[in-house]
Amino acid sequence: MEFDKDKKYLGYDNNRENKYLRAKERVAEIRKFYTSLMFYVIFISFLAALNYYTNEWRYMWFLWAAFGWGIGLVFQAAKAFKWAPFMNKDWEERKIKEFMDEEENGSTGRWN
Repeated sequence: MEFDKDKKYLGYDNNRENKYLRAKERVAEIRKFYTSLMFYVIFISFLAALNYYTNEWRYMWFLWAAFGWGIGLVFQAAKAFKWAPFMNKDWEERKIKEFMDEEENGSTGRWN
């Protein structure tokens, strides 16, 4: 076996490292979502208790905050769990490769 100066095996599969980094990034996104969800539950519960304490549910204003923040959580969940099949990292990588291939072939899609 042959190693370089950083003690990495020279035959190391670079693709495996890229997969690892993508997986690590995805785990970070999911963790970020669950952290946001935890703060959402805690904060909205606090607002609901405050709402009940101040006017005993005559006007449930805390629902406005729950609805607004909830919309943001839905989008964050869609990103973390890859519910959106378009406009994600894979889509970006495919488009970059497509544009690079077009550039190599000399067809830029513009009138010359």
